[in-house]
Amino acid sequence: MSTGIWILIVIIAAILGAVGGFFMARRTMESYLKKNPPISEDMMRSMMTSMGQKPSQKKLNQMMAQMKAQSNNK
Repeated sequence: MSTGIWILIVIIAAILGAVGGFFMARRTMESYLKKNPPISEDMMRSMMTSMGQKPSQKKLNQMMAQMKAQSNNK
């Protein structure tokens, strides 16, 4: 085969690999963030305490529900 065909094959393989890698990494990150949310109740409790608020369990549950609803809307 001529050199031009080999170059074309390499370019097409690189493009397909980049596109496939992007979508695989995106799916992996989405599943990771779903299993491990970036903010937990303990983190939120300490954040509210540092701001001078006394967090009740009801308020923490409401804030966590709001965060889950917001992440599901995206």
